[in-house]
Amino acid sequence: MKIVELVLDEAQLASGIDAISVVSAPAIESNFVALKDHRVKFATIDQDKRILMGPALIPSKPIYRNQDGEEFYVYFSQNTVRRASELYLQRGNQNKATLEHAMQVQGLGLVESWIKEDMEKDKSAIYDMSDPVGTWMVTMKVENDEIWNEYVKTGLVKGFSIEGFFADKSQVKASSDKPHLNDVSANILLDKVVSIIQEEYLQKSNK
Repeated sequence: MKIVELVLDEAQLASGIDAISVVSAPAIESNFVALKDHRVKFATIDQDKRILMGPALIPSKPIYRNQDGEEFYVYFSQNTVRRASELYLQRGNQNKATLEHAMQVQGLGLVESWIKEDMEKDKSAIYDMSDPVGTWMVTMKVENDEIWNEYVKTGLVKGFSIEGFFADKSQVKASSDKPHLNDVSANILLDKVVSIIQEEYLQKSNK
């Protein structure tokens, strides 16, 4: 099955992530953690902070796609994940959110964004999240009552899913002013992705 590395083509203004969607089945197969408020001293009411934490993009994670009947996998390198997270904020998209990629919603906004650099010391480890180093982690505040009460608290949505435009690396021409992985690094990364896919296939076959 074909494996495609997706990259940012910064020569195209549309390239990058436009919004983050809250969805029932995240393509990256990792759920967020709904973080509830601690009791505030002297407060008479114990309210939810309505904060969600989870991965927005996981590097080297094979994502199955079926487009017009063609089956293939896509993945992102650590460099692409980092750059995509930077552009998302630089373009002021942190308050753009959708529900199930179908409807724009107000009252959802990114309040934290970081690249995971250590498995044990990262903030996400406190909540038993084991996403790999290089993952783009985010926390989102949900001020929309309908989304929080009818979708998050009921468990109808379970994770984040990005919306944006990426290019097939093989179709993007290299230029002298843009960094690209060299052939050796690219082959090592591709081998890693293939290995993950094969491992997942074997696990499913043994069930």
